[in-house]
Amino acid sequence: MDRPVVAVILAGGTGSRLYPASRSDRPKQFLALGDPDDDRSLLARTADRTGFADATLVATRPEFAAEVPEHAPDAEVVVEPAGRDTGPAALYATHHARGAVDGDPVVVVLPADHHVPDADAFEATMARGARVAGDTGRLVAFGVEPTRPATGYGYIEPGEDRGGDGSAPAYRDLAAFHEKPDADTAAEYVDAGHYWNAGIFAWTPAALFREARDTPLGPLADALDGDDPDPEAGFDAVDPVSVDYAVMERAERAAVVPAAFAWDDLGAWDALDRVLDPDADGNVVAGGAEALAVDAADNVVAADDAHVSLVGVEGLCVVAYDDRVLVVPKGDAQRVRDAVDRLKGAGEF
Repeated sequence: MDRPVVAVILAGGTGSRLYPASRSDRPKQFLALGDPDDDRSLLARTADRTGFADATLVATRPEFAAEVPEHAPDAEVVVEPAGRDTGPAALYATHHARGAVDGDPVVVVLPADHHVPDADAFEATMARGARVAGDTGRLVAFGVEPTRPATGYGYIEPGEDRGGDGSAPAYRDLAAFHEKPDADTAAEYVDAGHYWNAGIFAWTPAALFREARDTPLGPLADALDGDDPDPEAGFDAVDPVSVDYAVMERAERAAVVPAAFAWDDLGAWDALDRVLDPDADGNVVAGGAEALAVDAADNVVAADDAHVSLVGVEGLCVVAYDDRVLVVPKGDAQRVRDAVDRLKGAGEF
């Protein structure tokens, strides 16, 4: 491809489902999770996977900006005027990407909290998706082949197969997005050949702004794309919204590129059960924790510096960081956000 590629890492969230390791002043992207042999943060690992790009930007909110260079020293930091979820963040960072390189770029947007053990396969897939975005003018989503009927992920329904002839990479039309399903619906999606929505996207700035005009991001697109950009006014004019809901689900010209790499979203504590090696009873231990298990099986234990004893329990996440302890069934790991909402309301997050 004869145009530059800019990688945008979205690193403005806190990761409420990873409480209490993740707190208001310690977001998940700065944590080292998911690999006992790698003490780098999730953000640092993500930044190291952007070798396919000519430049890397990290989009974050003001309170986290000063710490980003410690984790991604070669990246430019884009500070959002306010936290408004991934939709405004992606649009604002894409606006900045136009000035990050010489020429009209393709932008590849990456969350900062994914587990991808094969960096080479990841980079090759990102390059292929960037090519599709640049060649077709479509918004590109990357779809992961499901390994189970997961209820914690959204799904992408693929449409017509556009093949590939050696000179152009293959992709499929994007027929529809589907929100996180119940267990039976997830199984139907897997059987139907749907992909997991990895939350990774590629587009040209022109394509994103074209598709964002008549969406909840329209006021921000107008504020950024004029002769005198006013990002603060644009952010004030939009509500928090994900880029999936605001733009991708409404896009008239969208494609899906299959992701040819192993992948997991480290969004909640049960994810560690999938990416760490268990003991003989299926327990996994993360962080600086030490664990003693007596007739205990299939648990997740994580701590910064604590000894945790488990007796006669199974299927739990037991997490201890600072002066906080969380205990939740693995099947309810997504509900940690409910506790965090209450803590936020009390000013204790």
